[in-house]
Amino acid sequence: MRMRKKPNLIPRMERCAAVQITDPEALRGRWLEAYPGFEALHLEIGCGKGRFTTETAAQNPNVFLAAVEKVPDAMVVGMERVTERGLENVRFLDFDAKDLLTIFAPGEVQRIYINFPDPWKKSRQKKRRLTYPAFLALYAQVLPMGGEIWFKSDNDPLFEWSVEQMRDMGWELRELTRNLHEHGPVGVMTDYEAKFHAEGVTINRVVAVKTEDCVLEYTIREESRDARP
Repeated sequence: MRMRKKPNLIPRMERCAAVQITDPEALRGRWLEAYPGFEALHLEIGCGKGRFTTETAAQNPNVFLAAVEKVPDAMVVGMERVTERGLENVRFLDFDAKDLLTIFAPGEVQRIYINFPDPWKKSRQKKRRLTYPAFLALYAQVLPMGGEIWFKSDNDPLFEWSVEQMRDMGWELRELTRNLHEHGPVGVMTDYEAKFHAEGVTINRVVAVKTEDCVLEYTIREESRDARP
């Protein structure tokens, strides 16, 4: 769903500028040095309006959270939420996930959150999915051994496809569930997740752990249009 453009976006962004990093490349390999006092660096890819971002940061004050979002009209809401809460362990970034290695050194990120990404339903769009093998190879490079991807989706076909890709790429799958909130809310929800849960939509979740078998490089190849979704 396309977000409506906000006419007051620029002044709102400027008021929250303290929680945004505009030159993250300069921090590569020294994130926790630049932001001392934190035990780990976590990354959220596609933070949207930042409900999950804000609550996760508040519940984990010992962790520094880098939140990525390419839609400014969504990111500004997250920036305002974090600013209003006075949280010091969150910074927002606008960059493409394919450029992870220009911003984070190998093994620098301990955990990656991917919540409800675009399923890119058409077969020819597979390469844009955040769980496509090329992205999984990038995540394996910026995570240390034992590092984790926490992945949630309400889209069943995308989830099943993603689980298959993770297994094929050498990840160990833990806490796999196709009905996360079956017995009541579990963990921090995103805005969309709270809406889905209220409507009775089931939520899929898995934790993928980096192992010695993880593929670190993947060459994108052309795939036939009649390949599996």
